[in-house]
This record gives sequence, structure tokens and C-alpha cells, in this order.
Amino acid sequence: MKPSAKTRFPIPGTAVFLALVLLLTTALAAAAGPSAFVSIQPQKYFVERIGGDAVDVKVMVAPGAHPAVYEPSPRQMAALSKANLYFTAGVPFEDAWLKKIRAANPDLKIVHTDDWIQKQPIDRNASRDGDHGHAHGNKDPHIWLSPPLVMVQARHIMAALSRTDPENADTYEANGQKFISELAQLDTRLRQMFAQHSGGRRFLVFHPSWGYFAGAYGLEQIPVEISGKAPKAADIQRLITLARKNDIQTVLIQPQVSSKSAETIARAIDGQVVSADPLAENWPENLVEVAGKILEAAR
Repeated sequence: MKPSAKTRFPIPGTAVFLALVLLLTTALAAAAGPSAFVSIQPQKYFVERIGGDAVDVKVMVAPGAHPAVYEPSPRQMAALSKANLYFTAGVPFEDAWLKKIRAANPDLKIVHTDDWIQKQPIDRNASRDGDHGHAHGNKDPHIWLSPPLVMVQARHIMAALSRTDPENADTYEANGQKFISELAQLDTRLRQMFAQHSGGRRFLVFHPSWGYFAGAYGLEQIPVEISGKAPKAADIQRLITLARKNDIQTVLIQPQVSSKSAETIARAIDGQVVSADPLAENWPENLVEVAGKILEAAR
């Protein structure tokens, strides 16, 4: 007697089926790497260079938003409740939200990538010919715009990923060392770009984001903002006089802020308004592009 179709192809019961689903889910969860959040787009590039495909990276501050006043969405807070790591950058919104983020996920490991980095006052590169900076003591958070400082951040990222996911520690170490080597090459390239041109050492910038970049490559940024606020008419006139006196022809602006004052100054000094986004995700290409724009505008 031949076996029936039911005998040859038994259908598992509900309990067996659920057990199989549970085993599959558990196996997939074990195979998945860490889930990480970063504050800004450039950090996403850093973590992905080190973590590769093993790490799922999400960004808090979306393109076009400003990290000084950003507020996480309910969806982001829900996702954070399940994340393994949060890599900080030292941007202002973190001060207000890190405690709330930690409360939503007590097991979340918060990694301060700005540890070991000595922050400079945001008005450090402001000109002594006028008070064009922020209040003294206000530290500049834009450390991700300096390749040498990103090397420090990369080591924090590499160590945190290795501690969280020891099975892939060798991969993170190899990727991290390769990334640091790439950072050294980028640093050398930028130094050579500015070394070949004697001009363009000073530039005006609406929001003083480029202080660490300027410091790394022998430049000086002169902020248009006054203590974080748009300049008044008298301030603009002082900046115009300063720019003419020092043959400054470049005014940097970023997409996240208004450019009206910058455009007014640029017209008065017969200079150029240069768009420079400190939050661009295509990080290495962006730094090279900004360097080229500064040099081109100074010719």
C-alpha cells in the first residue's frame, strides 16, 4: 500500500511552527551586528568606514536641520530604545537630550568621540580688530572638520565597536587602521593644497564652523555672527572695513543658515560667497572641495 500524500508531506503543528520561527529569529538576531546612532551625517561616514556591513548606523540630525536646535522625533526615540551604541559629537542638542535618550534605553552605551580632544573657544580665530566671536568660554564643537581630530574620534569608534561586538573585533581593528591611514593621506593632501598658494589665509564665515579646519592648515576664520546672532549694520560695516584692509575676498556660508548678511559683505568687498556645508555626509570629498573653493575665491 502506497503512503498517502498526508504521510509523505506532514504539516507541522502550530507549536512546532512557532518553535522554528523562534529559532530562526534568534539566529538572525545573533548574526546581526550592533545598532548605532550618531548625531550628525559626517559621523555616519566615520562609523561605516570602521564598522562596514556589520553595523547598522542611523543619524539623528537629518540633512538640512541644525544640530544646535534639533529635537529627535518620536520615531527616532523609539528606535533609540533598541539601539546598542550612541556616538556623540559634542553638538549642542546632545546636552539637552542625552539624559532623555539614556532614560529611554538604560542599556545604551554612549560613546563620547570628543574625549581626549581639547576644545577651543569658538571665537579663537576671531580677529582682534573687532569683537567678531562668540562669548569667551563657549567651546567650538566642530571637531569633525579636522582630519587629525577625526583620527582621535576613529579610535574611540573602533574601541567601542570591538567591546560591543568582540566577534568582529579583528574586522573593526583592520577597518579602523585603514581609515586612520586614509585620514593621514587626506591631511597631507590638504596641507599640500594650501602650501602651494600664499593667498587665501583669512576668510570671513557667517557661522564659525571652520575653526579646527583653519587651525590645521594655517588659516584664520573671521566670524560674521556676533555671539551667535546675525550682525547689526555697524558690525557689517566693521567687517567690510576689516576685509578691505586685509584683502579678504572670501565669505563662507552654510546651507543651514541665512546668507543675506554674507552676501551684503561680499558685494561690498567685491568678493565671493562660498557655500561650505560642515554637515555634509560625503566627508572627505567635502573637505577637499571647501579647500578648493577657498583657494579659488582668493585668486
